[in-house]
Amino acid sequence: MEFRDLGKSGLQVPAVSFGAWAAGGWMWGGTDDQDILRAIRKGLDLGIACVDTAPIYGMGHSETVVGKAIEGRRGDVLVATKCGLRWDLDEGQFYFHTRMNDGVPCAVYRNLTRASILHECEQSLRRLGIETIDLYQCHWPDVGTPIEETVGALNELRQQGKIRAFGVSNFSVEQLAEAMKYGPLASDQPKYNPLERDIETDVLPFCIEHDIGVLAYSPIAQGLMTGKVAMDRVFPEGDQRRDKPWFRPENRKRVLDMLSNLKPIAADHGATLAQLTINWVIRQKGITSALVGARDEQQVAENAKASELQLTDGEVAAIREFVEAVSPPE
Repeated sequence: MEFRDLGKSGLQVPAVSFGAWAAGGWMWGGTDDQDILRAIRKGLDLGIACVDTAPIYGMGHSETVVGKAIEGRRGDVLVATKCGLRWDLDEGQFYFHTRMNDGVPCAVYRNLTRASILHECEQSLRRLGIETIDLYQCHWPDVGTPIEETVGALNELRQQGKIRAFGVSNFSVEQLAEAMKYGPLASDQPKYNPLERDIETDVLPFCIEHDIGVLAYSPIAQGLMTGKVAMDRVFPEGDQRRDKPWFRPENRKRVLDMLSNLKPIAADHGATLAQLTINWVIRQKGITSALVGARDEQQVAENAKASELQLTDGEVAAIREFVEAVSPPE
């Protein structure tokens, strides 16, 4: 596994990291904790030595599962988690209504106040069973709280030794620039995959210019780029993909047709479409690591091998050309 510098933080992350959103069960139609435990540990064995989670993923459940998975292996893993989405406190900027894993309704608020961040950090440390979070990230911007206050709290936590470095997620260029005034940003975590390349317009160039690491989430477009989401696939209640535009039958059909053009490239490398897509993402300039989820050991092993592909520049360009021919969903 190739390891890369995470901006100017002094941290190093693998080119392929473990994304633990689905580990929380929330919005993914449930999950099997034992399978996830084995998958994370298998990933560590294979060099996927960064696990990215968040409190909101299952309302603490993902962090708890990650904590169990890394018990006894703290020295083998870089732990990344987040703050700023509260379901247990109705203060801040209202974000959306949802249901917890047990079906109980709740409202989620964006809250990046100093008091909230300090509280969330303590809760995350407890659930993860660790003394220091390696990378602590603001999950979504909170326009109701001055960025100076938010970064001030992160600086405070770093000085206390409770976090090693901090970053943001889903921030605009303007918000990134503002945050940089008050402290050293290690990273940004935006959505990025061959189908969704919005960050190439401004966010990615900004991060390259300012040496900010980029952890790309949703690199296989929530499974759509694997070719396994067939036309007869039905997403159950609680699986957020059922309402996503790319997963509507007419758009899914267009993607599946496009993927037929990528299959020969994958076959030439003895790779799956998922591996081809992950490798394409980590080959893009400015991308530090791809955050890829896995529900079991087989999937995590497949993800790890993705970093080993040796695509030619021509193949990387051809993949982009095929994908760019698919217009975004309306």
